[in-house]
Amino acid sequence: MPELRRVLAAALPGLPVPGVALAAPGSVADPAAGWDRLWEEMLIDITVIGLVFAAVAAWFMWRYRRRGRAEGDPPRLSTAAAVGWAVIPAFAFMADDFYLAAKGWELWKVYRTVPEGALEVRLDSAMWSWNYTYPNGAVTVNELRVPAGRPVLLRMTSRDVVHSHFIPDFRVKEDSMPGRITYLWFYPKEPGEHVVTCAEYCGLLHSRMAGKVIVMAPDAFEAWYRAAGQKAAAAAAASGEEA
Repeated sequence: MPELRRVLAAALPGLPVPGVALAAPGSVADPAAGWDRLWEEMLIDITVIGLVFAAVAAWFMWRYRRRGRAEGDPPRLSTAAAVGWAVIPAFAFMADDFYLAAKGWELWKVYRTVPEGALEVRLDSAMWSWNYTYPNGAVTVNELRVPAGRPVLLRMTSRDVVHSHFIPDFRVKEDSMPGRITYLWFYPKEPGEHVVTCAEYCGLLHSRMAGKVIVMAPDAFEAWYRAAGQKAAAAAAASGEEA
């Protein structure tokens, strides 16, 4: 088994594999802020390029405005000028696209690498609810309680159709599919509540498939986690006695 884990870790560096360290201890590279910066940079790039091309187009309109020249008699460009006006704009666009794509790929690798020590919760999606199961057996519906200051890993599947677990505040979204295990992780830093919604059309009540992430202070979460685990254990014991 250790050898198999090493092979899987080498072949799939972004995939969480039990028993394999996924990040340096104590380090959490939160991708949420990185997505925001990348989006802002894209807006700046698009704005600058748009203004430059608008200025060039306006200059062309003024420079080559009709001044008594007969229709159908446009000014002639040299071969070098024609090639330059075609190649330079294309190069500017492509260079910017490749630059942003490279930054996005680096950020994606961070997003797919789960930090060590993350709280792992199982998510079973179903029409039309989010069903969370904690390591101690506690189960919640449409309400994910997590501690502040600790990364959270969701291992997800679906009981029926494809759903997409989307937490806008943490900039994370991933499909959950029947017959497959997918995952996402996020880093809640401060106590508070955050909306969860389904971003993949999943039937008649898709728009009502919503929940929330409740980020709690570590001590408060520990108390809730212990009580919820005891309640789940008692319910399981009672169910076993009835059987």
